[in-house]
Amino acid sequence: MSQWQLRSATEQFANFLREGVRRGQWTATMPGVHRLSAEFQINRKTVEAALRVLEEEGLLIGQGPGRRRTINPAAAADAAAMRVAILLFEPSDTGMRSIVDIRHQLEESGHTVTFAPKTLTEMKMDPSRVSRVVESHDADAWIVVAGSPPVLQWFVEQPRPAFALFGRHTDINIATASANRRDAIVDAVRELARLGHRRVVLLGRSLFRFPNPAQDAQTFLSELEAHGIPTGAYNLPDWDDTADGFIQSLDRLFAATPPTALLIDEPFLFHAAQTHLAQHGILAPKHVSLVCLESDFSFSWCRPTVAHVRMNVDPIVRHAVRWANRVVRGKDDPRKLLTKASFVTGGTVGAAPS
Repeated sequence: MSQWQLRSATEQFANFLREGVRRGQWTATMPGVHRLSAEFQINRKTVEAALRVLEEEGLLIGQGPGRRRTINPAAAADAAAMRVAILLFEPSDTGMRSIVDIRHQLEESGHTVTFAPKTLTEMKMDPSRVSRVVESHDADAWIVVAGSPPVLQWFVEQPRPAFALFGRHTDINIATASANRRDAIVDAVRELARLGHRRVVLLGRSLFRFPNPAQDAQTFLSELEAHGIPTGAYNLPDWDDTADGFIQSLDRLFAATPPTALLIDEPFLFHAAQTHLAQHGILAPKHVSLVCLESDFSFSWCRPTVAHVRMNVDPIVRHAVRWANRVVRGKDDPRKLLTKASFVTGGTVGAAPS
C-alpha cells in the first residue's frame, strides 16, 4: 500500500533551496537568514535549519557566525551522480514509510534509486546469494534493510559503500539508522507485570532470534526475570518464517499453556495474530493483551486502540539521505544513528485474566 508523505517545513525548504542552487538561482554565496526569511515568508528558525541541512550535505560551506555561507560548486555540479540500490528484507517493505521517504528524498537530491531484484528473505539471508545479486545489479551504493550480521559484514568487506537501515548491526562498522526500542520494551513489560501477567510471549521473526536473541529480545527476557518471571523457549518461541508457520505457532501457544500477553514485533504480524485469535474467540484485552513493537498508521483506526511502540522515522530518513549525499562526494561516513522510541498504552492491554 502506498503511503502519502508529510514533510517537515525544514525538509521542504531545504529541498527548495537545493534545487535553486542547482538551477543557478544563487551563485558564489547564499543569501542570509534574514533575507531568505523575508523573501519567502518563512520562519527564521526554519530557514537556519534548512541552511544547516545543506551545509551538512556539503552543498554549502559555513564561513563563521554572521557571515554568509558560500556555495560549493563541485557539490552543486555532481551531487546527482550516484545510483543507490535498496536491498529489501521482504517485498512488502516497499510500502514502509521510512523506505518510501528515503527513496523520494534521494531522488529529490538527484540520485537514481532502484530495488534489488530479490529480497533478503527470498535469498534466506545467505551472503553467497546476496553477492550474486549485488554483482549483477548496477549500483554505486547500497541500503540494506534489516540485514543479518553475516550479510552486513559481507557488505562491509566490499568496495561499494553500504548503509544498514535497521537490522542487527551492533559491533559491525557500517553506517546505520535504527530505533532504540529497549526502554520502550522495558516499559511495556513493566506495565504487563503490574497488571498481573506472568505468561508473556514475544513473537518475532528469525532475524530476531538467530543465531542468538537480538538486543531487543534480550531486553525483553531480562525484564521478565527482573519481575521474578522465569524465562525460556516459551517466552521467545521458534517458528517457521511463513504465514502458515506463524499461525501454527499461535495454535501451539494457545493449545496447552496459553499466554496472557503477546508482544509482536511487526504491524502485519500483529494484525495477523489479532485476526486469527479473534476467529477462535480469543479477544484483546479480555482474554489476552496485545502489544505491537512498531507503530503503524492503521492503529489510529483500530478499536480498541492498539498498544504499541512509537518511533520517529524522520531522523532515520534524514540520516540515510545525508549519508548518500556525503558518499557521492567521496566521504566515508560510518556514523550510526539510534532514535528513541516510547511505549504507548492502548486498549489492547488489560489486566491478566484469572
